Amino acid sequence: MRDFIEQLGSKAVSTSKNVSGFCVFCLKCLREFLQGSFFNRAAFDILVMQIFFTAYQLLNFFVVLSAVFGSIFIGIVFQTVKSFGLVQYLGNIIMGVVVLEFSPLITVVLLALRSSSAVNSEIAVMKVNREIDALESFGIDPVVYLFLPRIISFIISVTILSSLFAIIVLFSGFIFSSIIFEMSAGIFSEMITKSISVFDIILFYIKTIVFGFFISVIPLYNGWKTQYRFTDVPVSVLRGMMGVFMSIVFVEIVSLVARFFLNSL
Repeated sequence: MRDFIEQLGSKAVSTSKNVSGFCVFCLKCLREFLQGSFFNRAAFDILVMQIFFTAYQLLNFFVVLSAVFGSIFIGIVFQTVKSFGLVQYLGNIIMGVVVLEFSPLITVVLLALRSSSAVNSEIAVMKVNREIDALESFGIDPVVYLFLPRIISFIISVTILSSLFAIIVLFSGFIFSSIIFEMSAGIFSEMITKSISVFDIILFYIKTIVFGFFISVIPLYNGWKTQYRFTDVPVSVLRGMMGVFMSIVFVEIVSLVARFFLNSL
């Protein structure tokens, strides 16, 4: 019993230190951004390069994936709506489920699998090779030069790609509505407009920004905290990806609760 209590206390202390360290890291990144330390040519070049790697290189594959999965999902939704006679709720289902929830969730999961793990590995290897120490020895703040450009690039990439996914899904919805329900473009547009509010749009973009922040800052923090051993790199990546997916679930639950609360007002 005593050993169990000691182990539990040790884990609690370790977890609290990790959480507090992560919060300090986030506050430092926010402080440097607000102070304008990020706005220099070197950091801007890195930002452009990171957007290129995170979003632009993925664009062709992402458009095809959005068209295929969006069309399949929309087709299933429309057939289900038609089977149960829920045509009057079609707009709410498209906007509430497919656009506002499905689009950012698929986008952030794809970017987390592709880019978050790569960023975590990159920073961890730089830490093991003491490249980050070398930057600090020359008076270069790694938060400004390494971390902030990647955080901002993730936020921009998730926001843009989620919006693109939503547009493709809406276009697929129009095609399926014209085929299945013989709905004109005007009727479809009116139905979509009535099914969304300003609060839904604001919440959509807030969620994409929060998604982008967490799937970048968590891998960066875990890579930065890697020990000076190459054997710790895969451990750091695993820990970072677990944190990323836990944050995705947490943000999704909070956004659903927020939407339910706003719609009930």
